[in-house]
Amino acid sequence: MRKSDAHDRDGAEREDAVREARRLTPALYALGRVLRLRGVEEAGLPPLPPSDLEVLRYVMEAPGTGTGALARELGLHASNVSTVVKGLVALGLVRREPDPRDRRAVRLFATVDAVHGMALIEDAWAELFADALSALSAEQRAALAAAVPALGALGASLRERRAAAGS
Repeated sequence: MRKSDAHDRDGAEREDAVREARRLTPALYALGRVLRLRGVEEAGLPPLPPSDLEVLRYVMEAPGTGTGALARELGLHASNVSTVVKGLVALGLVRREPDPRDRRAVRLFATVDAVHGMALIEDAWAELFADALSALSAEQRAALAAAVPALGALGASLRERRAAAGS
């Protein structure tokens, strides 16, 4: 195969990928929006802004994370993260512990109340999605279930690319 043929094939594959991404991205964004804006009220919990929920979820997924890493990972300003964390601590959803390697730094952990509350929110999300899924055909539900591993891999790839770009 000539070098120009390979280049043309790579260009065509890239164009196909961009076309697929343009179709997929709005749908994923709409689903993310539902998750950010729903669930807390349905779970019977006090209102929590989407940014607070996002910080709390990250602390739950990465126990012991620091505010700097949290800000980098979520693409937020450190001062905004500090404000959100302060509010979550006041609500009893996050606790701070001194970092044993650097006493000036803190590590963040979700409290039992946060874990319980997030379980309620995730149950509410499941109920919301179950209602919506029941309106879909069996084939559409099967396609969504089959896509779960690929969506997980896509999320991991996006996180890796972001981490590589930040280093």
